[in-house]
Amino acid sequence: EPSSIIWGPDQQIIEPVINENNPLQGKEKELYPTVFNSVEEVKAGDANFRSLAAKLQTSYGEITIQFIRNVDSEKALLNRLMLILLVGSGIGSLVAIGAGHFLAGRALVPIKKTWDNQQRFVSDASHEIRTPLAVIQAKTELLFQSPGATVEEKAVDISIISNEVRRLNKLVNSLLTLARSDSNQIELNKTHFLLNEEVDDIVLQYEDIAEYQGKKIKNNTTEKDILFLGDRERIHQLLVILVDNAMKFTSDGGVIALSCSKTASSVILKVEDDGKGIPEQEIPNIFNRFYQIDTSRNANQGAGLGLSIAKWIVEIHLGTIKVKSEPGLVTSFEVALPAK
Repeated sequence: EPSSIIWGPDQQIIEPVINENNPLQGKEKELYPTVFNSVEEVKAGDANFRSLAAKLQTSYGEITIQFIRNVDSEKALLNRLMLILLVGSGIGSLVAIGAGHFLAGRALVPIKKTWDNQQRFVSDASHEIRTPLAVIQAKTELLFQSPGATVEEKAVDISIISNEVRRLNKLVNSLLTLARSDSNQIELNKTHFLLNEEVDDIVLQYEDIAEYQGKKIKNNTTEKDILFLGDRERIHQLLVILVDNAMKFTSDGGVIALSCSKTASSVILKVEDDGKGIPEQEIPNIFNRFYQIDTSRNANQGAGLGLSIAKWIVEIHLGTIKVKSEPGLVTSFEVALPAK
């Protein structure tokens, strides 16, 4: 509670009486105000006070009236509050820094992933292009070493050069397609066409090739007039990629089956084969660019871009593609495209 002190002209306390029972004893010099008519902070010993003093003229001379109040509890509360604020600010800053680092890391994940994919794409593309170029250069130098040889004598070397040129041309076209797809430079030329007729054309196109390789390709489509709105050229490219892939991994005597059907909301394209199949752990990666199943690297000359392009074609038509495989029994690629 506030207390009042009356000081005499000689700066001695008149009221209250100071004795051994009064906590102000011995603190007179520290308590005497130095500021008048204004609030002053006064420290006496270990105690803290807030003081308001005024001088008055009386018949006994000039006296000073001082009102003081102990503010130790307030000081303690303020100090405790300041400590809480400092600790809270420190913890808040650490949490903010940690959260910022975490969120920044999360935000950078897709950017880093895209950058890593781009770096890997460039590296793999360079490797795939360098291989046929090295073969072409080596075979060409061999031809120059025998300028008098006939075409018949060098038919094998010329055939190898021709095959590598075709392979290189196919690779460059695939890379160009993927590069344009990444930058959204390819626009769809959508028209209405019969999807079942497109499947018929693909089967007819591959019949002789399959027979030559000792395989069989068949059309299991039973429905007619399956009308679809899409880019016919890209859908044809999609079917070619899936059939090529099935032909690669189907052994002599194997069967590749195509089918097309329609539901209320989708049209379904399916390409199945009874070849060697795809190991379950490999399935999530087969649509990655330049990815090849280890067992196929030496047996097939693909660059691992076909299924990446196939997935892109499906996605720009707002469809989905699923793969199911039982190695040695059946592998199925199922494409679902929106009917409307």
